[in-house]
Amino acid sequence: MTLDLADLHASLSDPLLDAMTFLNEVTTRYPDAVSFAPGRPYEGFFEPEDVPAHLDAYLAHLAARGLDRDAVRTALFQYGPTKGIIADLVARTLANDEGLTVAPEALALTVGAQEGMLLALRALCATPDDVLLVSSPCYVGVTGAARLLDLTTRPVPEGPAGGPDPEAVRAAARAVRAEGRRPRALYVVPDFANPSGTSMPVDARTRLLAVAADEDLLVIEDNPYGFFVRACGERPTLKALDRHRRVVYLGSFAKTCFPGARLGYVVADQEVTGPGGRRTLLADELARLKSMTTVNTPALSQAVIGGMLLRHDCRLRAANAAATAHYAAGMDTLLRELERHFPASARRRLGVSWNRPEGGFFAVLTVPFTADDAAMERCAREYGVLWTPMAPFYPGGGGERLLRLSISSVTQRQIIEGVAKLAAFITSC
Repeated sequence: MTLDLADLHASLSDPLLDAMTFLNEVTTRYPDAVSFAPGRPYEGFFEPEDVPAHLDAYLAHLAARGLDRDAVRTALFQYGPTKGIIADLVARTLANDEGLTVAPEALALTVGAQEGMLLALRALCATPDDVLLVSSPCYVGVTGAARLLDLTTRPVPEGPAGGPDPEAVRAAARAVRAEGRRPRALYVVPDFANPSGTSMPVDARTRLLAVAADEDLLVIEDNPYGFFVRACGERPTLKALDRHRRVVYLGSFAKTCFPGARLGYVVADQEVTGPGGRRTLLADELARLKSMTTVNTPALSQAVIGGMLLRHDCRLRAANAAATAHYAAGMDTLLRELERHFPASARRRLGVSWNRPEGGFFAVLTVPFTADDAAMERCAREYGVLWTPMAPFYPGGGGERLLRLSISSVTQRQIIEGVAKLAAFITSC
């Protein structure tokens, strides 16, 4: 039987999916190129022998809680609770690292933060008139998830200080409402955002929450990179500042532990009322949705991450101190090398500029040519360096002369080599 693409869901024809597929394929085709494309963590921090050590730590934890061999067997080998089995350890970690007091019952463990995103969007957006506001540029995972769910998104441009401008959020919410639709939620990555690398100042976070209250918006805060802020408490999360339970918080262990575990979580402490006086937490409602998708989150992944948390006293900031220093040094090197290859006179002549993130994985470069897939492939083939076009990150259009550089999976030597090759390519265009 042959299927017509026109008879399948429209998202399968979305160029956004093609863009990400192309990026994965082109990276494979040029394995020797210096790759500033992926946002995956540096593999030098992963040791295979750590996996059984983490698992042993979690097994010891279960034994200390009084579980016998049969109970441990059931916990690891059987389908488990839909909301997960390590919520208490995650809650302790959030308290230690973020100053965030969360009841374990308000947590749902998910198959990566991407599943948490899908569940939150599906639960919160009830009708075709519900609109999701997204920062622009925006992580393609959330715009892709919205596309799969047939949800409408409305881009909100990032402000000059970093992150979506609170007043622009207000204006977007009111414009949506004037169209007869409901602005339901705002998706935002406040720390070292993907793709822009920008971070929201504390005063902007406070103002954003005030706007959310004024406009009756929920805020979906995605925080995969916040653990790499150089000082704990330097910039509190939106959830830590939230006094009215407007923030649904997405977390991930991909960058702080290891991505192969595919473990994320949602903090959804909003109360949900139903018929007959029924009261639950939003986390419980997300679990009901999850029971019809992935059923539950793999117990083995939870056990390994739980063991890692236990081995570090549920303090991931301390555990990730070396990684934080590594990524900070990599970003410093990238910015220094860009400055070296493009002094002020060359920047003016070529029309090149870049932002200066305080850390994280990503920086954005403005170039004098259309930074599309064809240009990226030519750069890889002829100059041996890869990067990511920015246009797919702009849901409302734009970004054609911007490219993203990621330092997360390369060494400082590769950064130095890669910037030199990139500079040669840009100069040749």
